[in-house]
Amino acid sequence: MTPILGNDTEGIPFIQIGHHVLRLDLEDLDDHYKERAKCELRETPEKRKESLDKFKKLIEDEPNLVIPLDDDSYLLKFLRPCKFYEESAFKRMQRYYRFMAKNTKYTSNLMPSTVETVYANEIIEFLPFRVKGSRVMILNIKNWNPKDVGVPLLFKSIIMALEIAMIEPRTQVGGVHVILDMEGFTINHVMQFSPMVAKMIMDFVQDCAATRLKGIHVVNQPYVFNMAYQIFKPFIGQKLKSRLHFHGNKWENLVDLIPKDFLLQKYGGSLELNLNGVGELLVEVLKYYEADYEKLTHFGYGKELQVEQK
Repeated sequence: MTPILGNDTEGIPFIQIGHHVLRLDLEDLDDHYKERAKCELRETPEKRKESLDKFKKLIEDEPNLVIPLDDDSYLLKFLRPCKFYEESAFKRMQRYYRFMAKNTKYTSNLMPSTVETVYANEIIEFLPFRVKGSRVMILNIKNWNPKDVGVPLLFKSIIMALEIAMIEPRTQVGGVHVILDMEGFTINHVMQFSPMVAKMIMDFVQDCAATRLKGIHVVNQPYVFNMAYQIFKPFIGQKLKSRLHFHGNKWENLVDLIPKDFLLQKYGGSLELNLNGVGELLVEVLKYYEADYEKLTHFGYGKELQVEQK
């Protein structure tokens, strides 16, 4: 069945893919996720209020850091992945916004309209369901032509994808699985990555992004992939190594980590799903939130908080 773009009764866009629906899940946590947040993240109404109050005080005392202190949902996207340890959340926020300020080549003007080429060409995809509460993101290397999409745009698109994950309350709790499909990876791709770029990417993923990264699954990697991995390897910390899985085209271990019913057939699963054309539809969904993402560009170090006129 061909994917189609639709709108709910409130005009919010979604993509219908067979029996599945892909949309941004921006609703508050339901009882299931509240219980999971309590068990895994120490989140209770009392703990949330206590941590938010302390977190706001830390932000207030930080020079030149502009954050919307009246927006609890914005602050929770840093607190939840840090299990409501406000000091840890604050340090991650500092690293995140220092990274954004320092690396403007990769982070400036971070909005759906600036990265639509990557999503339209389906270099980055999202599956239209969750796996044990986790988002699943796929990076399709065979769709990446470095002549058309340079590393700065590709990395900006990855930051955008993680930003999408960061704003969804359910994903703040359930985390993200990433499938790196390396089919079509060549020496030309390897040459795009210097040690400096590799370190920058790893610094962001490990130390800056407020995302519960549940697993990175490398599949269909050719022999030349080892050359790229040797560039990145010195910068991969122990925690990320424990979540990094190399499957090749042997799906037994992948199926152990992600149930067959939630895996596409090409990855050893049982799911028949037509994702062709979803990329261009996803661009339209994300553009609906363009104004919201534009507001995010005004937060951070050296920013001026723009107050909406009422």
